[in-house]
Amino acid sequence: MAARRRSAARSAGAVGAVLTVGLAAVLGVLLLLWARDDGPRAAERCTARLDGTDWPLTTEQAENSALIVGSTIRRGLPARAATIGVATALQESRLVNIDYGDRDSLGLFQQRPSQGWGTPEQVMDPVYSTNAFYDGLVEVEGWQDAEVTVAAQAVQRSAFPDAYAQHETRARAWASSLTGHSPGSVTCDVPPADPQASHVAVAERIDRDLGLDGRTVRGDGATTRIDATALRYDDTTRSTWAVAHWAVATAEATGAVEVRADGRVWTRESAAWTALGPDENGLRDGVVRVRVVEPTA
Repeated sequence: MAARRRSAARSAGAVGAVLTVGLAAVLGVLLLLWARDDGPRAAERCTARLDGTDWPLTTEQAENSALIVGSTIRRGLPARAATIGVATALQESRLVNIDYGDRDSLGLFQQRPSQGWGTPEQVMDPVYSTNAFYDGLVEVEGWQDAEVTVAAQAVQRSAFPDAYAQHETRARAWASSLTGHSPGSVTCDVPPADPQASHVAVAERIDRDLGLDGRTVRGDGATTRIDATALRYDDTTRSTWAVAHWAVATAEATGAVEVRADGRVWTRESAAWTALGPDENGLRDGVVRVRVVEPTA
């Protein structure tokens, strides 16, 4: 009897050991998958809200969306073009400027130098590749009224022509917000800005993305004031929020810690837009103020 109990105990112990090893293996696989997942992490993501739903992106994806949508604003194209561009880049590269792809495909839009899109260096330049995409899109007859996947496929000639449709709603959320609709709809939850990190100047990045230069962008130390009315919109509120949303979406790159616009403020600490008191704003209509982290000496 004692022998049977010892045998049963050994069997139970063996089973427990197997279960422990198995559980450890499963956890290891899950941790590996989590580490390889490129989805946005808590405290490292940006979201655009559309019809009560938040559509998250990583900070890198948000920055690239800001460029793609900003390019349509510079060109005077409708928000539909922004939706098509963001959906295309989501499908082609997950909105990341990658240096690899199918055969010789490269960059945000996975353009192939061998098919005449430009040199490898050119298509790896996100500004060049974005403009190359829109150069192609505006030549597509009826693109404004076409389904997103049809318009994108007419430019890209992908082996998976229907794949763009799955990104349409997320792309529309970001296109709508970054073109100034729905005030306060873009927020970013990012870590505290590192004063020793290398950041791009707000004036430099907004000139690249939105075409606003020294005539409308004024810097004063860590603070930059942007006259959003210089955009191609007749609606001052829309222009203001196009710039304000852009400033939040690019905060990780510029080191922005605070954005003020239209009586509201976004900060890294709050990760949200909150109302300013009547004596706190101090900005005239159409002006956006961006404050960045001050670098250490």
